[in-house]
Amino acid sequence: MNVEARTSETGHPRVVIVGAGFGGLQAALAIGKQQPEVDLTVIDRTNHHLFQPLLYQVATAALSPADISTPIRHVLRKQKRTEVIMAEVTGIDIESKRVMMADNLSIPYNYLIIATGAHENYFGHQKSWGPLAPGLKSIEDAQAIRNKILVAFEQAEIETDPEQQKKLLTFVVVGSGPTGVEMAGSMAELAYQTLTPEYRHIDPGMIHIILIEALPKILNAFPEKLARRAKKKLERLGVDVRTNTPLEEITKDGVVAGGQWIASTTIIWTAGVQASPAGQWLGAETDRAGRAKVMPDLSLPDYPEVFVLGDTANPSQDGPPLPGVAQVAMQQGRYVASVIKQRISGEPAPEPFHYHDKGNLATVGRAYAIASIGPIRISGFIAWIIWLTVHIVYLIGYENRTIVLLQWAWSYLLLKRRVRIITRSVRLSPPSDPNHKSIPEKAKIATNPKQ
Repeated sequence: MNVEARTSETGHPRVVIVGAGFGGLQAALAIGKQQPEVDLTVIDRTNHHLFQPLLYQVATAALSPADISTPIRHVLRKQKRTEVIMAEVTGIDIESKRVMMADNLSIPYNYLIIATGAHENYFGHQKSWGPLAPGLKSIEDAQAIRNKILVAFEQAEIETDPEQQKKLLTFVVVGSGPTGVEMAGSMAELAYQTLTPEYRHIDPGMIHIILIEALPKILNAFPEKLARRAKKKLERLGVDVRTNTPLEEITKDGVVAGGQWIASTTIIWTAGVQASPAGQWLGAETDRAGRAKVMPDLSLPDYPEVFVLGDTANPSQDGPPLPGVAQVAMQQGRYVASVIKQRISGEPAPEPFHYHDKGNLATVGRAYAIASIGPIRISGFIAWIIWLTVHIVYLIGYENRTIVLLQWAWSYLLLKRRVRIITRSVRLSPPSDPNHKSIPEKAKIATNPKQ
């Protein structure tokens, strides 16, 4: 079955975009704005665009999933020759120029843009470590982590064995890039400032948040001075930062890192990413991270009608591979849209793609961030205002910006986290020490329906 009959009558070239992340959505918006004579199809396995940089705030109960996501159809609703298909892409028939989807669906293309992003890289331990240490790439990931954190506190509240309680209240974050640092800082604020005042049987001294990094410093993409400041801020928040500590093993009961056993029921993975399998679909040459090697105009060698961008591509640009950040994908999406427009209109080919680095930002807890923007190196509250402004500006949709700004104001002024609903049915395990009463006396009184 195919879907080509919908637009074949127009006679216009068809552009198909696979993936509605930062790169794919920017390409779609740019094509709609430039209004070339094309029919545009956007395919994504979900119905929403996700603002991934704020996923950690969903995972730590500061924001809800709806605050950082917007329906793709809503974003592209004014582009009359654009259609959106929610489907799982299974491969590309590059010779016959067709995108293959689940349920025997397929669609032809004249130009194809692959912007399928990346997933967690467990460095050869995907099957054994993946189920035990969730990453942070989707709403489902963020909700699972949030549930895990909140359930750990609920279980610790009724646990009578101090060692088991300590294990429940030990949280390990693997990887100290911006996501890991932001996650650890936000977890510390959630644990110490929001949750512990509301639990009657949890001693704050038992909470242990550990950030593990194999390299000598955290935030490797930032200057040394800013990385040191971020580390000090994390430590003031109560995070145990361990550098030069390679991870060796993950089990359901904890991790081995730097030769030391750490008992924990909550491990979060932010240590690395692997490109989507799009390079394999295309039969393209890929690098060690699975990124397809592309030409200077981001097209695939020998297939100039196929473009690959974002975390899925490794363009030939001077120096190391481009960072896996939203700005790279967004700039590439707009660039590829201009290339397609010029080809259709017969205009001269544009200059090769060149990434304009707009700097790096990372927030470290409440009202503190670091910023490296060209020669500017700042940290503290002013950097946090810059971080906040940038993230608000790039959120898709006016409603989302307003809601997120109000939620941040609420959290900042009152230290509240409103999104603390455990979203799946959970039955807590009985306390592990049979020599102690199963529930502390205060909790017994509260749960006895006769009293």
